[in-house]
Amino acid sequence: MSSAALDAALAQIDTVFSGFASPDETGCGYCHAPGELAYLRTPDVPIPEDVVWYFLFEVPDHFDDHAAVMRRLLPQAARAMADGVPGAIGHGGHGLSRVDWRLWPAEQATAIETFLHAWWQAALASPEPPYGIDDIFDTCATIARTVTPFLAGWGPGRVADAHLARCADVWLYDLLSDSSPFSWWYDDTAAAGLTDLRTWLSGPGAARLHEAGEYDLATRAELLDLPYDERWAHPY
Repeated sequence: MSSAALDAALAQIDTVFSGFASPDETGCGYCHAPGELAYLRTPDVPIPEDVVWYFLFEVPDHFDDHAAVMRRLLPQAARAMADGVPGAIGHGGHGLSRVDWRLWPAEQATAIETFLHAWWQAALASPEPPYGIDDIFDTCATIARTVTPFLAGWGPGRVADAHLARCADVWLYDLLSDSSPFSWWYDDTAAAGLTDLRTWLSGPGAARLHEAGEYDLATRAELLDLPYDERWAHPY
């Protein structure tokens, strides 16, 4: 999965986060071997893929400086996500969703945000992205702590509409029961994200599903506008 924008975003990640490390990192000696933890203290040395995943999805309190660890991992992690490497997403709460990266220096925050949008757009344009389109959306929204830009950037087209149908089918299972479809989004931004998704899917999303001939999904999406009891009493 590639695009000029995604390639540029990855190059920006490489440039901005080159040379980062967590020089005093001792980590969790019970979960990680000394040789694995040494990678975190050493900048720019390639880290084995399986070790990247262990660190990327590890809980923050297993590190002395979780934010520094995420900066160290970012070049390899972002490229693996773009390349569709198995295990790069979906193991648990992505490390970037557990740091306040928007408070990092502007060029770092911009690089992350640019990558997320470019990765999402490349996925929307791909008939068969390397991960489930709902998993990619989940990862983007959870890291960004908002659904709004990813919904706003969901352009029209046959492939994009097919992805919308897939996501709607997955999301509605939870949304109609007033549950969250986001597996790893727990902080105080989650409620706003859920409201924004429900509002969009019952309005513009449902209209697009109708236009795409996905009448069953569109009708179910429109039910999200109703109170819970009315929703389930609806003759649909």
